Amino acid sequence: MAEAHQAVAFQFTVTPEGIDVRLSHQALTEIYLSGVRSWKKRLIRLKNSVITGVYPASPSSWLFVVIAILATMYTRSDPSMGLIAKIQEHLPVSQSMSSQCQALLSAVLFSTMLWLLLIFTMRLCLKQLLSYHRWIFEQHGKMSNTTKVWVALVRIFSGRKPLLYSYQGSLPNLPVPAIKDTVKRYLESVRSLMDDTQYERMTNLAAEFESSLGNRLQWYLKLKALWAANYVSDWWEEYVYLRGRSPIMVNSNYYGMDFLYVTPTPIQAARAGNSIHAFFLYRRKLNREEIKPSRIPGTVIPLCAAQCERIFSTTRTPGEETDSVQHWQDSDYVAVYHRGRYFRLWVYQAGRLLSPREIEFQIQRILDDPAPPAKGEAKLGALTAGDRIPWAKARAEYFSSGVNKRSLDCIEKAAFFVTLDDDEQGMMGDDPAASLDCYAKSLLHGKCYDRWFDKSFSVVYYKNGKNGINAEHSWADAPVLSHLWEYTLATDCFQLGYNAEGHCKGEVDSSLPRPQKLNWEIPPECEEQISQSLAVAQALADDVDFHVFAFRDFGKGKVKKCRVSPDAFIQMALQLAYYRDRGTFCLTYESSMTRLFREGRTETVRSCSNESCAFVRALEGGEAADVCRRLFRSASEKHQLLYRMAMTGGGIDRHLFCLYLVSKYLGVESPFLKEVLSEPWRLSTSQTAVQQMELFDMVNHPEYVSCGGGFGPVADDGYGVAYSVLGEDVINFHISCKHSCPDTDAHKFGAQIRKALHDLLQLLSPYQKEPTRTEKTRPEVKKDL
Repeated sequence: MAEAHQAVAFQFTVTPEGIDVRLSHQALTEIYLSGVRSWKKRLIRLKNSVITGVYPASPSSWLFVVIAILATMYTRSDPSMGLIAKIQEHLPVSQSMSSQCQALLSAVLFSTMLWLLLIFTMRLCLKQLLSYHRWIFEQHGKMSNTTKVWVALVRIFSGRKPLLYSYQGSLPNLPVPAIKDTVKRYLESVRSLMDDTQYERMTNLAAEFESSLGNRLQWYLKLKALWAANYVSDWWEEYVYLRGRSPIMVNSNYYGMDFLYVTPTPIQAARAGNSIHAFFLYRRKLNREEIKPSRIPGTVIPLCAAQCERIFSTTRTPGEETDSVQHWQDSDYVAVYHRGRYFRLWVYQAGRLLSPREIEFQIQRILDDPAPPAKGEAKLGALTAGDRIPWAKARAEYFSSGVNKRSLDCIEKAAFFVTLDDDEQGMMGDDPAASLDCYAKSLLHGKCYDRWFDKSFSVVYYKNGKNGINAEHSWADAPVLSHLWEYTLATDCFQLGYNAEGHCKGEVDSSLPRPQKLNWEIPPECEEQISQSLAVAQALADDVDFHVFAFRDFGKGKVKKCRVSPDAFIQMALQLAYYRDRGTFCLTYESSMTRLFREGRTETVRSCSNESCAFVRALEGGEAADVCRRLFRSASEKHQLLYRMAMTGGGIDRHLFCLYLVSKYLGVESPFLKEVLSEPWRLSTSQTAVQQMELFDMVNHPEYVSCGGGFGPVADDGYGVAYSVLGEDVINFHISCKHSCPDTDAHKFGAQIRKALHDLLQLLSPYQKEPTRTEKTRPEVKKDL
């Protein structure tokens, strides 16, 4: 009860002599410092709002405009062409103000209006410039004169030292493609997947849709595009993620891994101390908008940062019909799970962020705490892993009041969730490949009750010092969390570091209050629901087959020497591997981002094209190498075109998805849209790119980089494949499927991918240049960290 007494600022007792009031100076000091910190954050947000609001100008430019106008007035010229005099005539000021003061005030008002007009004009010009996307379709290394002029203008209108959200008001809206273009692209994408009879039927359905219902649905969609910042994103979040009633564990959540070959410290509490501190350093930079805006690599083109707003203190809340995403103001604590108990761990003390060593000390207190879990507490997290409707009903019935509500609020409003796992994970033991697969499954679903899958992200710290992250998908896409994870890993190892014993650096304030254990009163009926949810989740987890491997035979270095995009090369390898594995082609999903537009999220690249199928058939049919190379070039160029179209708003699937939703709102049926939206994605792929390579040293320390992350299979009879290209020589693959499907095997498919990569490089090898003498004789340089 010590924590409860410390939380009370004053106490009073009634005695025969009167009322005895006792103040707690420590509690009052905490309240005062918390208030000061809160007001500081508000002032910082206000300042950043002003700076972002006037971008690409700066607040100081207002003073420059005012001085310039006043200077011209004193030279007996009128830059306002009579407007200053008009303003002076209508000023609601007292007659006691001199005419000179009135003229000065009028000039300041005119200067302010002129300044705002200039800001509006600059922002409009920047928005128009950012709507130009022809540059992305130009051949690499060959920039047209138009694009050169465009780049120069973007630099001029982009202002100086932008904050994280400075470009938000200047990003263009996602355009609505023409119906005929989307239908044409769709029919082209499925031609190789259908026989003549099926394709003719689909062509007739498409023609009927385009000539009748399609135009009506398109009108409503264009109306929404005029009104909303993005005509896709809100519907995508609600109908693809939040309205799903099946478990989000495996089906929606994804994971990210630690360093593959190194563990910075074997001490669990120390690893948690450094990285939790790093997470809060990132949050501080995020709140101050000191994080540089994300851009297309190698360009000045900004990407939308709207998804960054909900990284911390965000939870997906279950509902019977649809879930909702709730975001709170910054929390000063994290929720921690260990051996069936839940704790609140404060990371701020007297208004300051605890040092890594102090957080390690607090984590060790949790690890050493012998208290048993309360009745029904140990596997409570299984509610977030099972079906959504039972969880929504249990939440409303058992967690809507009293101690359960207070404890649940503590978890849901925490900055993020932490699991202290008693298992050891990573690449280890006699079979490192199998241990890596177990590591992936542990991050994806754990024991089905030791994660809080509703939190925006949960961090897992293992007994041997390894860690990893599990993320809920509805609030943002993987690149946003990946940016945070890269920063945390780099700060943990290269900025904060550890002492010789493996502990965090710094001193400990032993007077820190102990972490607060959360209390629960779980009735037997709720325990029964927990057991049922756990059974559903466990069956789902047991069905997942996972294979993770690092392909180190070659990487993008050799691929680029073949004059091929690494992503196109890998996608063609996946098509070849799938054809060899299943003897057919399938609808293939590759995730592409649309963050060139305001509030953009993702679009689908249909990687299985007519060109890719023609190449695979030729290669497997024994055609001449020159023919196969020509077909490969055609297929890879088509893939690049499809990817660029998706990035610039010319994709297929988001447009058809929104048209389908409009038809449902209007209560009309479309056989064409119904069939399109019911097609399964048997091969779902995604590339996880490293966004902050400057934080790592891939030349001297290639082992200090994350192994990437992965996700569960989208279709019951399909594969999920995540891959990351690291440096010049490594490609990591995360492959998932289901044991219950007799036609899928993650390890077998992984072997097919390896073989396909080698076969493609061998096919293209005549295009590789011989290394120079310097390249042949130059020794590998590697420094000690």
